[in-house]
Amino acid sequence: MSGIGESDQIARAAGGDRAAQAALVNRNMPIVYRVAYRMLQDRAEAEDVTQETFLRAWKQLPDWQPRAKFSTWACTVALNLCRDRSRKKKPVLMDELPERVDTALRPEEALASQQGIEGIAEKIAALPERQREALTLCALEGMSNIEAAAAMDVGVRALESLLARARRSLRASLRAQLEGDER
Repeated sequence: MSGIGESDQIARAAGGDRAAQAALVNRNMPIVYRVAYRMLQDRAEAEDVTQETFLRAWKQLPDWQPRAKFSTWACTVALNLCRDRSRKKKPVLMDELPERVDTALRPEEALASQQGIEGIAEKIAALPERQREALTLCALEGMSNIEAAAAMDVGVRALESLLARARRSLRASLRAQLEGDER
């Protein structure tokens, strides 16, 4: 399937070609899942969004109009599903904390590293939804500004503005944390 162009592959998948469908899923599932996970911060929810994204894709493939790459369109669907789930999301309380997997680092190094990663993830999660989406698509998923703008259904300038505000907010938040840690 690698020698076939995306539009031909989509046409074949729309016609029920299982190999073409599998190739589209295999190529696009990782990015759809990562976007969903980064937006929802929940593996099960991200898996559900990924599955629903491809279910919608198969329903809409016969009417496919290639205005953008399939991956861009799939990310658009995933973002919309994430927005819907975020609006409906209720807090989940756990009875006990999940177990941590041991790392090769010493315990204090592992803790500092994990806290740093979690701190940045928390700061990204605290950004306004549209800024978080722009940052996720461009900085974390490597989409071009044009692709990310198409996925978010905004102009490139609007996307660049969202990215600039997201980065400014993150820098300010990280700077405030560093200044607080030095005290």
